[in-house]
Amino acid sequence: MRTEMNRRTFVSAAVSVAGAAAMTPLLSACGGGADRKTGANTEAGLKSALPAYVPSTSGKPEIPSVAGGPDAATDPAYLSYPSAPVTTVSGVPGKGGSYTAVTPLWGTAPPAGNAFYQAMNKALGVELTMKPADGNNYSTIVPTMTAAKKLPDWIQLPSWWNPNFNLGGLAGTQLADLTPYLSGDKIKKYPNLAAIPTGAWQVGVWGDKLYGIPCFSSKFVVAGTTFYRRDILEGRGIKAEQVKSADDLLSLGKELTDAKRGVWAFGDLWTYLYTAWGAPLKWKVDNGKLVHLFETQEFLEALDWHNRLAASGYVHPDSLAGDGANAITRFYSGKVLIDGGGTGVWKLSDHQAGTAADPNYRRGAFNVFAADGKSKPVVYMGASTAILSYLNADLKPAQIEELLSVANYLAAPYGSAEYTMANFGVEGVHHTRVNGVPTFTDEGQKAVQSQTFPFLASPSAVISNPGGDIVTKDLAAWQADNVQALTKPPFWGMNISMPQAMATAEAAQAVSDTVQDCYRGKKKVSEVQEAVASWRSSSGDRLKGWMTENVLNKYGTGQ
Repeated sequence: MRTEMNRRTFVSAAVSVAGAAAMTPLLSACGGGADRKTGANTEAGLKSALPAYVPSTSGKPEIPSVAGGPDAATDPAYLSYPSAPVTTVSGVPGKGGSYTAVTPLWGTAPPAGNAFYQAMNKALGVELTMKPADGNNYSTIVPTMTAAKKLPDWIQLPSWWNPNFNLGGLAGTQLADLTPYLSGDKIKKYPNLAAIPTGAWQVGVWGDKLYGIPCFSSKFVVAGTTFYRRDILEGRGIKAEQVKSADDLLSLGKELTDAKRGVWAFGDLWTYLYTAWGAPLKWKVDNGKLVHLFETQEFLEALDWHNRLAASGYVHPDSLAGDGANAITRFYSGKVLIDGGGTGVWKLSDHQAGTAADPNYRRGAFNVFAADGKSKPVVYMGASTAILSYLNADLKPAQIEELLSVANYLAAPYGSAEYTMANFGVEGVHHTRVNGVPTFTDEGQKAVQSQTFPFLASPSAVISNPGGDIVTKDLAAWQADNVQALTKPPFWGMNISMPQAMATAEAAQAVSDTVQDCYRGKKKVSEVQEAVASWRSSSGDRLKGWMTENVLNKYGTGQ
């Protein structure tokens, strides 16, 4: 069975190369001088633009959501697919309009005008021509459209490509302002859209106006975590709860490593572990002043520990060599027992692949801990979504309202009649029920793609792995154990358009490359300090000044 899209997969993919720091803020590079408007939002303007939040009462998950701090909560979990899907939209939402829609697609594009598309258009009451585009080249396809000012009526623009798209520049010029239709209580006209978390809508607000429609949103978004082979560790009497500090983890490395048998405790831990030393994700504010990650003592302490770890003999040689392509194979085969990774991997397909390699396979994740074992554990939140769609600014008000009604249909909650239709198609044609679970027919495999209609609008995420209850229970339990540690970093969910020179400085590629060599044992911490000093003098200090003047002083931290 091919399951519907899990939004955490995309968050994981978005940060896998750039690391956890890529998750915030949501940047859009632009040309021009430093006086260009940032696109960020004022506190009052953001509050005025955001829609009201009205949770859905449809559907009863077996494992309910658990609340954390502001905008933080676990995803509700379902152990079975609803046997009698409820209907949340009365009648047909559309009024017969004709529109085009473009979404990125990683895979084989369904045939144009296929039976599923036709069935969806009938259900939606519009003629929506879907034009999936190659996801691998999407970051260059869209700028070509915008340069010619030929955007479709509805388009999906993942936020990790904001710099490529110059999203801040498109907002209000080529993308429609949805504030008059959705802000405050106006969204109650569209109940399924109103059930999308407020934090997800914030990602689509630029310059105090709402533009984006969130897809696959969640109140539990982190860049990644430290995973372990639960079956192997528990088989040796080791419980995750025993690891409460960096020293505990290092001791465990010694216990688990047996190089003669080809088993090493660790893979690559840095990307998702360095904040355990109290290092910020990228920025922190100290006594009202902005401080970059690279300037902090905590960053150096984290780097020193990882550098020593590389020399300990507890890290797999291929991980030290930078071979990330085969990391999952090493994990499945038990050659590496502890490894960092994006949370999107924790799903049914991982369990199936793991048990194919080892019937006892079971993924686990350590609870968030502070390196010293004493401080409060903290894990920084990512934006509530990275996947948003936008409407064309040339649309008339009646057309915008029609497409928002369509979006309301597509955002129907998990397991509803509308959700089942948008994700699985017509029962008996595109899917059948196998042990109660919608399962694609051959026709459904060809025509129904989660990167088409659900990429235009979709409900907030749930945890669901039909046929893999152990995965659902384990992930739900881990979220519940760690939801209180979720913390907003500075500039959380803020949209910032910065000059290209500042975006380049923010990437700090030379420093990042040196950091990578350091935690792999190829360079010393002192060499990172030298790279940081060079970066600060060349562009880093100017970046901090720009962020202070144009964001911190004007808009605050967003926390």
